[in-house]
Amino acid sequence: MRGHDWINTFPDELILEILRRLDSKASHDACSLVCKRWLGLERLSRSTLRIGASGSTDLFIKFLAQRFVNVKAVHIDERLSISLPVNVGKKRDRAENVLTSFKLHYAAEKRPDKEEDCESFCLTDAGLTVVADGFPKLEKLSLIWCSYVTSFGIMSLGQKCKFLKSLDLQGCYVGDQGLAVVGQCCKQLEDLNFRFCESLTDSGLVELATQCGKSLKSLGVAACARITDKSLEAVGSHCKSLETLSLDSEFISDKGILAIAQGCPLLKVLKLQCINVTDRALMAVGVSCLSLEMLALYSFQQFTDEGLRSIGKGCKKLKNLTLSDCNFLGDRGLEAIATGCTELTHLEVNGCHNIGSIGLESVGKSCPRLTELSLLYCQRIDNFALTEVGRGCKYLQALHLVDCSSLGDEAICSIAKGCRNLKKLHIRRCYEVGSKGIIAVGENCHSLTDLSLRFCDRVRDEALIAVSQGCPLQYLNVSGCNQIGDAGIVAIARGCPQLAYLDNLGDMALAELGKGCPLLKDVVLSHCHQITDIGLSHLVKKCQMLKSCHMVYCPSISAAGVATVVSSCPNIKKVLVEKWKVSPRTKRRASSVLSYLCVDL
Repeated sequence: MRGHDWINTFPDELILEILRRLDSKASHDACSLVCKRWLGLERLSRSTLRIGASGSTDLFIKFLAQRFVNVKAVHIDERLSISLPVNVGKKRDRAENVLTSFKLHYAAEKRPDKEEDCESFCLTDAGLTVVADGFPKLEKLSLIWCSYVTSFGIMSLGQKCKFLKSLDLQGCYVGDQGLAVVGQCCKQLEDLNFRFCESLTDSGLVELATQCGKSLKSLGVAACARITDKSLEAVGSHCKSLETLSLDSEFISDKGILAIAQGCPLLKVLKLQCINVTDRALMAVGVSCLSLEMLALYSFQQFTDEGLRSIGKGCKKLKNLTLSDCNFLGDRGLEAIATGCTELTHLEVNGCHNIGSIGLESVGKSCPRLTELSLLYCQRIDNFALTEVGRGCKYLQALHLVDCSSLGDEAICSIAKGCRNLKKLHIRRCYEVGSKGIIAVGENCHSLTDLSLRFCDRVRDEALIAVSQGCPLQYLNVSGCNQIGDAGIVAIARGCPQLAYLDNLGDMALAELGKGCPLLKDVVLSHCHQITDIGLSHLVKKCQMLKSCHMVYCPSISAAGVATVVSSCPNIKKVLVEKWKVSPRTKRRASSVLSYLCVDL
């Protein structure tokens, strides 16, 4: 501004409040570049850090703790890599930091052979101690697959982070001693996740439930071979405020679930993948957990319709139900849910081969608030079932259909005419669905923004033309639809200027996209044999927002086309291509955005 800087007359408190309301890291970073004052305030406003656990983690976390003193949530993921800036610390440390940065990139490309070398690239107990010392206000900590963290690091964390409310130790080799200290010191713990914590036993979880059970609201346990019903009995006895429980274990039986049902009456979310649990446990849930809102049952071979009847009879507040690979559940169970749980908004049926049209018809007749429906590998559900859904579920916003061979255009037409608020439609390998059904969607569903028609061979260009005239699409995937050509994609390009993702194109379509869809961010060109370098050049001239481009198995795209994408798109972050198509110059200029698919020539 000329003459006077009006913005910096604002007090610090007001600018901090503005910064706290920013919704993206990119916005935070941009504000930090305004001036030194804003840089300092932006650092004060940061409450969450997401970092990788590779490299000199102790140094990196100490560096972050000095800059961001108000952080309350830290997410460390061993699967992510980090890159230290060269100018960390004093000038005399620059050589060391350059070496560290080099090590980070090397670690991403080559896994060290020796265990001691591997450890130097991972978060250890020493690094976790740095977290505890550097972020005393910490309330939420997530350690994903940090396999070198042990009980000693967790003990240090528990002793120093008294305000901790959420702890995620997925994939960490943490034993009972560490959890005992956490239970003794962190009395505000509300959320715990112990997925794939192989060294955890009943002793540690019982101690934790005893010490901080009063505050615990959410618990997740999966693939912990030494966790048995004894732990769940302790949770049922001490965790009266528990609202969310996720269990994946072959060592849990009815006894443990009964203890939870009887001891945790406030339970709202229950996710079970326990092969030894039977209808008896589900009946107890239906009798005692009257506040249940979400139920997910995976791979149960001992559940029958009797269990679902109990849920339908008792859990009147149920809104979200997932049934996956439960082979002994049938129409009667789903009917009981539909008639008893009329508040249902989300339903997913996946691979339950005994559930057919009768059960889904009941959902259409009795659940008018349904907003999302997913039917995967449901061969026995026919057109009439979806006709009932179209008649009764006027608020449906998302429909997912995968490998439902009995569903065709009649079903899609009924949905289109009855569910005019539909925003998301994903259909895959439903070979009876053709242009007629999709045309009806274009004519009636004027809020549709997300359309995926994968391997639907009967859908032609006229369907996309109708969609382009009636739907403000932002996402389109028509991979495997061999009857769709440039005419349909061109219509989408001209009629859907908000489009941000597209799959399956030709040169003419790329040219139209460049003209009509300047907001395009992601494009998948893989297996498009008709795409050439010329089409790519037309696309990148106008689509300056492009962030990712997949173009493997495109025989007419050369090294020149790859170079065009990399050099012309300032926001590009990922280009997936065969390695042999990348020239040495392009590799030097854009190695960080290139991802390779290795193929045999």
